[in-house]
Amino acid sequence: MEKSKKIKITLGLFYIIIVSTFLYFFFTKFTFEELTSYDFIKNNRDYFIQFKQTNLFLTSLIFLLFTIFWVIMAGFGLPIGLLAGFIFGKWFGVLILVIGMSIGASILYMIGKYFFLDFIKEKFLIKYKNLEIKFKQSEFIYLLIYRFVGGIPFAISNVLPCIFNVKVSNFFWATLIGILPQLFLVVSIGSGFEKIVDENLETPKLLDIIYSPDIYIPLIAFIGLVLITLIARKIFYKN
Repeated sequence: MEKSKKIKITLGLFYIIIVSTFLYFFFTKFTFEELTSYDFIKNNRDYFIQFKQTNLFLTSLIFLLFTIFWVIMAGFGLPIGLLAGFIFGKWFGVLILVIGMSIGASILYMIGKYFFLDFIKEKFLIKYKNLEIKFKQSEFIYLLIYRFVGGIPFAISNVLPCIFNVKVSNFFWATLIGILPQLFLVVSIGSGFEKIVDENLETPKLLDIIYSPDIYIPLIAFIGLVLITLIARKIFYKN
């Protein structure tokens, strides 16, 4: 028992080191100015689109694996969602993204359940004790609602169900279906932005971007979805 505990602690620390290292190198590789530079975005857009057109399967596989790794490393959905739409378009982008994020979330759930269960219970069990009864009533349905309403940072929401001992299969499918609406809208915005970059050699004005139907339609829908989830969240997390 003691040996098993030491192994769990060692592997848990190793995971934390990997996460910290990944985040450090990712956010030191590019400056904020580079990431928001139109020339930077334009040049990389041309590279990614050309690479995708000549190597669709390889590009899709790399992006899928990167998405899984991104989620395991505690990444959140917004930037990777915009990137999926930017590279693959609205429909194919959301397909790859939702599969990758669901797999990554499920792996992170299993990691949390095996390595950090006691820590997670200590930190969150009392606060979310009321959810335990709901999950016992109908595990999949409440997992689905839990995923849809959100309200908890994505990385934490992936490990929180550990304290309710939900099935991995229920977790995966509830995640895939529950996060699909918001991911579709985020990917649509990314796809719309790619279209704007493709059609403009020079940096477009902010109003031109906002007034583009490819941007403001999914953006309005996304805001509407947020308002719906805010209302649903108050009901779902109510004691």
